[in-house]
Amino acid sequence: MNLSSIFSKKKDKEGLDLGLRKTKEGFFAKLGRALTGKTTVDAEVLDNIEESLIGADVGTATTTKIIDNLQQRVVKNKNLQTTEVYGILKEEIASLMSGSNGSAIEMPKGMPYVIMVVGVNGVGKTTTIGKLANHFKSSGLKVMLGAADTFRAAAVDQLKIWATRVDVPIVSRGMNADPSAVAFDTVQSAVAHKSDVVIIDTAGRLHNKAGLMDELSKIRRVMQKVIPTAPHEVLLVLDASTGQNAIEQCKEFTKATDVTAIALTKLDGTAKGGVVIGISDQFKIPVRYIGVGEKMEDLRLFDKQEFVESLFRQ
Repeated sequence: MNLSSIFSKKKDKEGLDLGLRKTKEGFFAKLGRALTGKTTVDAEVLDNIEESLIGADVGTATTTKIIDNLQQRVVKNKNLQTTEVYGILKEEIASLMSGSNGSAIEMPKGMPYVIMVVGVNGVGKTTTIGKLANHFKSSGLKVMLGAADTFRAAAVDQLKIWATRVDVPIVSRGMNADPSAVAFDTVQSAVAHKSDVVIIDTAGRLHNKAGLMDELSKIRRVMQKVIPTAPHEVLLVLDASTGQNAIEQCKEFTKATDVTAIALTKLDGTAKGGVVIGISDQFKIPVRYIGVGEKMEDLRLFDKQEFVESLFRQ
């Protein structure tokens, strides 16, 4: 299945620019100051560029890579002009995000495509599931939801609201039910009803890391009793506004389960949008979706080139 046929691919530059406005403003303000009064790139300029990248929450490790590569260019070309910096930074950032263009997913034949959604509470997990369900349904696919985050009554209730809003079926056993049992029932029901896509919510927080790992592993095992290849996607939802904390969450969840894609929410409300670059570079996991607003269409496919162009568009 090509997601480009499900998510609108019109080049909505204004929408993306608006969603990244806070990040762009902070980043360019600092970068502009870094280059003011300078014609060639020297040690001071490099230090100031480094500060600009850190300020945009690109992260220390990824920023170091960018600065090191920029420094190598300066060594080769002592007369490197500050006017060339924007172009070089665009190239460097794009190269570090090489794994983040993934608009095509392979649908299994004769069975539902199962997406297991993970992430801590409060990152926009339920909203992302609802918007995904709407996009899939709008393209003519039969969608079913599974409320396997049974540790919070609010999580189940919120997902039910989205199921009603999008008008798709949901499998739920209520609060404190066995999450793996809910997942099993959902997948089994989806097969019986010939659903095309199954999206299963999971708990955002358990008592400890071992508990999280055990629970996610158990959910996987019971789904595989119905569909041996499930889940076909493990989607980690992260809140961009938490900056470096999103990277820490990514570390924990990639230890707990095999994360295959990332959805980064709330980019429109933060100046920390550079975290997209750090996550893509450090984890080599495709950033599949980004959230740049509250409307349904504001959950969009992530396109590396569009993101970089928007970030540097003044």
